[in-house]
Amino acid sequence: MKNYPYPMLQKPNFIWTRDTNRTSDIKVHEWIETAVDSAPDFSQYDVTILGAPLSKSSISTSAASENPDAMRDAWKYFGTYNLDEDIDLTQLKAIDLGNVRQHVTDIAYSQQKIREAMAAMRSHHPHTLPITMGGDHSITAELVKGWKEVHPDETIGILQLDTHFDLRSLDDLGPANGTPIRNLIESGTVEGKHVHNIGLQGFFNARELKDYADAVGLHYTTLKQARKKGIAVTIQEALDQLNKQVDTIYLTVDMDVLDIIHGPATPAAAPGGMYSAELFEAVQTAGEFPKVKAVDIVCLDPRKDIGQITVKNAVYTMLSFLIGFCKR
Repeated sequence: MKNYPYPMLQKPNFIWTRDTNRTSDIKVHEWIETAVDSAPDFSQYDVTILGAPLSKSSISTSAASENPDAMRDAWKYFGTYNLDEDIDLTQLKAIDLGNVRQHVTDIAYSQQKIREAMAAMRSHHPHTLPITMGGDHSITAELVKGWKEVHPDETIGILQLDTHFDLRSLDDLGPANGTPIRNLIESGTVEGKHVHNIGLQGFFNARELKDYADAVGLHYTTLKQARKKGIAVTIQEALDQLNKQVDTIYLTVDMDVLDIIHGPATPAAAPGGMYSAELFEAVQTAGEFPKVKAVDIVCLDPRKDIGQITVKNAVYTMLSFLIGFCKR
C-alpha cells in the first residue's frame, strides 16, 4: 500500500482537462477529477472510481481490458444533471484513481493486484463509495476478497445482475470470468444464501449450475419472473432480504445481462436480455439502498461495440447508480 495511489496504481492513459470555473451544463468528464499525485485529500471525496483492466481470464476472447478507458472517453457525452429525478451529480465529489497495474501474462498476479487495490481503497478512504470499471467478471471475486481482508468481521452479500450464474467449476476453468461467484462461495468469502442473482434467462445456463445454486442456497430470479413482478420490486425485495442477513451488499453488473440489441459488445451477448431502461432502474434502486457499498461493471469489449451502444449504456448504468446514491 506504499505510495498509494501512485505508483501502486497506474494513471489513466488520458486525463480530461477540467474547467473549474464552469457552473452550468457540466459534463461528467468535467465533474470527475483525476488523482494527479500520490497524496490527494481523500476526505473531500464521496466516490472513488477504479479501472481493473483484466480480460486474459475470460473464457472467450475478450478485450474487456480496454473498457475502463472506453468508459472514460464516453463521459463527455453525459451531463451531470438527471432530468427524471431533478438531481445533479455535482453534489457528490468523485475522483478517478486510474487503473490497477496488470501483468502481461500472469493472470494470478494481476488478480492479486486487483485484490490489493480494493484492500488499499478500504484502508485509505473507507468512507468513499468504490466503483470499479472492469475488466471481465473474474475481477469481482478479487474485489470482494480485498474488501473482506480489511473487514474480516463483516458478512458480505452479493446482488448480481447477470444472464449467467457464473458458477462454473473452478477445477475446470480456474478463477475465470465464468466462476467468480463460485470462487467466492468455495473460498468461504460469501455464503451461497447471501447471493441474489437477477436477470438469468434463456438457453445460457446448464442444469448442473442450477443444481449447484440450489445446493448452496443461492437465490435467483429469472428475467421473465422479474418482469412479471417488476424489476424495481424484484431488486427491492432482494435488498430487503439481504438487509436482514449481511453488513455489506456488493453490486456486480455483468453487462451481458442486457439484450444483444442493447449490449452488442458483451463477449456473451445474447437475445432475450434486459432493456437498457430496465437495467438503469435496477441499479438506481440498488444505489438508494444504504448497505450497497460497492459496485463493479464488467464484461464489456469495446472492440466489438457498435456506435458505442454498450459503452454508453455502461456509463449510464454507473451514473444511474450514483443518482440512487444521491437519494439516500
